[in-house]
Amino acid sequence: MDIDEYLNKIKKLEDENKSLKEQLEKYSNRHKTYYEKNKEIIYEKSKERLKKIAEENPDKIKEYAKKAYLKQKEKKKQQELINENI
Repeated sequence: MDIDEYLNKIKKLEDENKSLKEQLEKYSNRHKTYYEKNKEIIYEKSKERLKKIAEENPDKIKEYAKKAYLKQKEKKKQQELINENI
């Protein structure tokens, strides 16, 4: 291949990369603005869901709490390992 062909190919890939980044930014920004505008509504819906689950199956709430505790414990261990390595 010729140098000109490589330069054209690089230019084409850079343009494609730029367009894909723009599309990704548009997609991610749309969801961010939705959650920023409707934050209270989302919190209320999640609280209602938890109340409903608590009424129907109280053991499920205990299971959720246990999973959250174990994840938090695991993150602390990982953070300690990172701090020790530094």
